[in-house]
Amino acid sequence: MKAHTALLHGDGAFIVYTWEVQCMKKKAAPLLAVVVLVVVVAAIVCITNLVKKYTPTSEVMDGKEYFSLSSDDEAAIVIGRDVSSYKGMVSGDVCYVDFEAVKEQLNDRFYWDSEANLMLYTTPTDIIEIPAGGQKYTATGKTETVSYDIVKVDGTKTYLALDFVQMYTNLEYELFHDPERIVITNEWGEKTLATIRKNGKLRYQGGIKSPILRELQKNEVVTVLEPMEDWTGVLTQDGYFGYIQNDRLVEERTETVEREFEEPEYTTVAKDYKINMVWHVISNTDANYNIIYDIASVKGVNTISPTWFSIVSNDGTLSSLADADYVDTAHRNDMEVWALVDNFNTEVDTTAVLKSTESRTKIENTLIASAIEYGFDGINVDFENLPEEAADGYIQFIRELSVKCRKNGLVLSVDVPVPMSFNEHYNRAELGTVCDYVIVMGYDEHYDGSEEAGSVASLSFENQGILDTRKDVPAEKLISGIPFYTRLWNTKTNEDGTTTVTSEALGMDEGQQRLENNNVEAAWDETTGQNYAQFEGDDGSLYQIWLEDDKSIEEKLTLVKDYGLAGVAGWRLGLESDSVWDIILKYVS
Repeated sequence: MKAHTALLHGDGAFIVYTWEVQCMKKKAAPLLAVVVLVVVVAAIVCITNLVKKYTPTSEVMDGKEYFSLSSDDEAAIVIGRDVSSYKGMVSGDVCYVDFEAVKEQLNDRFYWDSEANLMLYTTPTDIIEIPAGGQKYTATGKTETVSYDIVKVDGTKTYLALDFVQMYTNLEYELFHDPERIVITNEWGEKTLATIRKNGKLRYQGGIKSPILRELQKNEVVTVLEPMEDWTGVLTQDGYFGYIQNDRLVEERTETVEREFEEPEYTTVAKDYKINMVWHVISNTDANYNIIYDIASVKGVNTISPTWFSIVSNDGTLSSLADADYVDTAHRNDMEVWALVDNFNTEVDTTAVLKSTESRTKIENTLIASAIEYGFDGINVDFENLPEEAADGYIQFIRELSVKCRKNGLVLSVDVPVPMSFNEHYNRAELGTVCDYVIVMGYDEHYDGSEEAGSVASLSFENQGILDTRKDVPAEKLISGIPFYTRLWNTKTNEDGTTTVTSEALGMDEGQQRLENNNVEAAWDETTGQNYAQFEGDDGSLYQIWLEDDKSIEEKLTLVKDYGLAGVAGWRLGLESDSVWDIILKYVS
């Protein structure tokens, strides 16, 4: 039941108040206030977020953080747009760079011998010696002096004066401060430049929320590296790479940036004929006298490589089987002699030998002196199973030997395995530059000790070896090494279900003879490009053989012709069939 109260006023108006209406109003008022408050707060939050979203950050990245500097004694090394992980230092007004940075990023022909405290630099015609901690160096046999210490050693770090590096490297640099950084330019040619239209902020990344690297000033010139829709990645002259809004850039243009510098010229002994080479195993001095008999059936061979020299101690001592009469006989038969030196002695630490400047020099001088004494025409370096830690010493040895061969008119050739991920450290690109010839040994696809039977040198293996080596070595310097041997494989199943795989190396004729002895005929295998046969032994074991014969050799020789290679080298004399020489002559003459 609703209750009413009536009041009579003088004007006769009669107003009725209901308790219900009053109660509803009283309840609605606070609710409305809450709604209004929520709307106001939401609007404030929205506006605040919008302001935050579109307001550029004023945060400035510390220069030491950008250049990854942790000490005031360090100087950052900036090469192009990249801040190197290595550090430099400044002594007086001389800039020094970590040797590892020089080797990896500027000029890899510097070599540091930590045992001798000696820095080396090798040119096509000279080996420059720079003792650490001094201002003198030796070049072309003369002592030269500069006004600064060239090499500084600080604990485990070795530093090279950048002025000295610049003498042999096409680079320019400038030192900047706060923080200290050495900005290096070593790439030349066309570059896209732009001018800053008005002052703007260079940011670490594209976007107004990215920290500021520094202020770009009106009319400052920058190098354009990463143009994008709203921002552009630019490189400043003082070594900062960052992003600036596109409306700050004007006058974009392409300019050619060059520096006057004479690159070293590596002259090469390039024969005006295809190389038809064969390796000749000489195991003792008396074996030299057999050359006249060993080459009796040979046709067209113009180069022979006797296995005369081997490293026998870590101090660089070589054993020698060199013989002047052998050289005379080869010359009378129109063959050059490229004496081979190997690292096959298991008691020798190849890494230790090549790491030592004294040991390397001893090997080099012994080989050159022997060439003069015995009259041979070239040197063939056959360093196999090279440990990765020996790589720097190996390439330095080849560089140094190339200088001495160049001065004495000797041919320098090196033997390298088919490129694989585990032997990349042979540095084939540098070998292709400093050597006269590079021989890719296109065999040992399967070898003594392999876990499964297979071809010594399938056609695809040979082909891929040539293609991969040719990426680093010019075709006119590349010689294809082919095998004159095969392997007869035996796979025996043991009582426990495992298998034992062994093999026996056989010459070309001997491999064919084994098949005849067992009344087995080989059939052509397109996959390997070889004649293949298998048979069962008396004990039930499996015998398999992938033959090297006239047909398989011819398949390999077509690669020499098709790829325009410098020639062919056969391993080894005495294992070949007599008929193979006529096949080789069809492709290499």
